[in-house]
Amino acid sequence: MNTRSTPRVLAAALATAVVVAILSIKLNAFRDFQIAEIAIYVTAVAGLTLLTGLSGQISLGNGAFMAIGAYTTALLMLHLNWPFLGVLVIAGAVTALAGAVVGVAAARLHGPYLAGATLLLGVALPNIAFAWPGVFGADQGLNVVYTAPGFLGVNFPLTRWQAWVCSAVALIVLVLLANLGRSRIGRNWRAVRDNEVAAALAGVNVAVARVRAFVVSATCAGLAGALLAAVTGLVAPGAFTITLSIALLTAAVIGGLGTLPGAVWGSLLIVLVPTYATDVATSHGLSSSVASNIPVAAYGVVLILVMLVFPQGIQGGVRWLLGLFGMTSAKKTQMKEGTQ
Repeated sequence: MNTRSTPRVLAAALATAVVVAILSIKLNAFRDFQIAEIAIYVTAVAGLTLLTGLSGQISLGNGAFMAIGAYTTALLMLHLNWPFLGVLVIAGAVTALAGAVVGVAAARLHGPYLAGATLLLGVALPNIAFAWPGVFGADQGLNVVYTAPGFLGVNFPLTRWQAWVCSAVALIVLVLLANLGRSRIGRNWRAVRDNEVAAALAGVNVAVARVRAFVVSATCAGLAGALLAAVTGLVAPGAFTITLSIALLTAAVIGGLGTLPGAVWGSLLIVLVPTYATDVATSHGLSSSVASNIPVAAYGVVLILVMLVFPQGIQGGVRWLLGLFGMTSAKKTQMKEGTQ
């Protein structure tokens, strides 16, 4: 593990936490909800971008892992009345176990075969709620009661506390994944992604590396599902359709596969673009049927533009711009030195 980069990662996380806290105080309750929603997506997309970007495995079933985390949270809080922190840990552990099972089953699958298998998981698993309606509530779902701690005062906004909790979890996940990606495990993932045969000859256990990647990605999705349950207050199968899994993968691709800042960029887009597009459509007097399709169209346009301009995602474009400015500065320095 590269310990020299850890202080920089922690400093960036702390600075981000301060910015989020200030924004949540200055903005209204709806913006607090959006901050929480972005943090939830960041948590899920960060794990997926490591799975796909570092280990080279395509998953269209991470929405199902979010459902596992959300339903675990709802059941524990509803029947056992556990504190949310303990529930969050259990939800992550349960989805980690599910990720290990799926990872073992999918360890020998590649490319479209793996995508198809995880797609089936994403479609089938939420339907379990209809098979046992007495446990999972069928299409009505399960209610989750989540309140702000008493020491914050009676008048403290719940949406602000939700934004803080979700952002804290997202930042902790990003810090852990950043260090994991630079560790030996992360290097093994890259080796497997680039050339499985060469990685195996170098002593890397390819199957174990793949399963580990699935476990990490599933755990992140489970934590995101637990946060989603606490923020929305309802866990129902309609929130975990295949559209969610596709949105998570799209966010990872738009932001930049294999890069944690890319997970942030992608999450910002999938949360803010539909909201902004809907507001524009409504302000221009479009009918509800037309306005409902505007976010999808805007989402597609943004995806196409990003892929055309920055094939490596938004973070790839940011790196290109920073490199461009760096080269320009270097040239100016050389010109100054040459004139002296």
